[in-house]
Amino acid sequence: LLQCLSFLLIALKEPLDLHWLHKVLLSVSLVIVMLGIAVVSLCWTAEWEAVRLLLQATAPFLHLAAVVALTMISWLVFQRYHRAQRSGHLIIGALWTVTVMVFISPLFIYSPCISYMLPPKPALVAHRGAPMLAPENTMMSFRRSVACHVTAFETDVQLSKDMVPFLMHDSGKGFLHRTTNVDAVFPNRTYNSSSDITWEELQMLNAGDWFVKTDPFWSVSLLSEQEKTVARNQTVTSLSELLELSKERNISLIFDLKYDRHGNCNDIAKVIQKSVCLCVLFWFFLQIWWLHEGHRECVKKYYPGFHQVYPDQKTLRNDNGSWLNMKYSTLSAEEISDLRSRNVKVNLWVVNEPWLFSLLWCSGVSSVTTNSCHILKDMSQPDWHLTPHVYKIIWITADLVSLLLMFIFFLLQR
Repeated sequence: LLQCLSFLLIALKEPLDLHWLHKVLLSVSLVIVMLGIAVVSLCWTAEWEAVRLLLQATAPFLHLAAVVALTMISWLVFQRYHRAQRSGHLIIGALWTVTVMVFISPLFIYSPCISYMLPPKPALVAHRGAPMLAPENTMMSFRRSVACHVTAFETDVQLSKDMVPFLMHDSGKGFLHRTTNVDAVFPNRTYNSSSDITWEELQMLNAGDWFVKTDPFWSVSLLSEQEKTVARNQTVTSLSELLELSKERNISLIFDLKYDRHGNCNDIAKVIQKSVCLCVLFWFFLQIWWLHEGHRECVKKYYPGFHQVYPDQKTLRNDNGSWLNMKYSTLSAEEISDLRSRNVKVNLWVVNEPWLFSLLWCSGVSSVTTNSCHILKDMSQPDWHLTPHVYKIIWITADLVSLLLMFIFFLLQR
């Protein structure tokens, strides 16, 4: 607002009369804002969707902040108005135009957290386990997520050279470099896909030391020395190991199958069945959320008990599905509400921040996939939730108090 006032005075050829420190601060803040917009636009274009959601989550508070700032700035505006020789009416006209816009802006604010009914808290899906507390996709990581009371484990499954399903997110050339010590164990070999390495060779790799060394989430300090030691000694996990933990804890499993070979339907069915003991087959049917599009028809044929989860609304409608899994920024609150009214379960990924979790909670999502289950599990309510009636009282009261203070400032400046 102070910058806008400065630009207005410059346009009207009125002297600014600003302290040199204010001029420096205004110039620096303007440069920072412009650089921030440029960086986000060039490097993180997709994050503009997150900005939209952040505005939804903070809009009521931004309005109140704008009212406070406008009230404070009005002192300077009225001072300039009484001193202006030629353009006083333009200055006061600009102030009242901005004032009206700010005062009535709540009429155009939409936030799902302004509602009469608060939906149930979304269930938590452990994204590769608890990767802030343990190396991703290791047994330690999934065991740590159990304490978060998650409804499902989320992971990525690949097939070794000898067709053993194992857990690994990275795929393609150098897929083992980030999360294992493959360069130290096999320094003279190159692995460009999971089909280049056997399960026996995978078991020789360390899959945890990188986590303690690189501290990807700046969270290793939360671990005790004993936990760090356990983390350093983690190995590559097989799908069958995770299934046993899922069965033991009665937790569902959602995974993406990264299969880089051309196999027929029978091959895929055999790979899945190979990971499952016959004694847990019935449980397995009921607890798996199937994501992979490439072999969906095959899985429906051999494993009709799997929950079919779809990556977009078009595929969901075409297949008459009832479970959707999408990025958190791809669905609006209205779309989520419409889907839930049609009994479609909505899982959104990857949700780590409490403010975003709160917004999606208010929107009514069924579950979220998260790296920070240890944080979100402790939330008993969203960061904020107001009924429309209460919010209306708040913003009207704030506007009236601001208007009264502006009137007082105007009289004092005469």
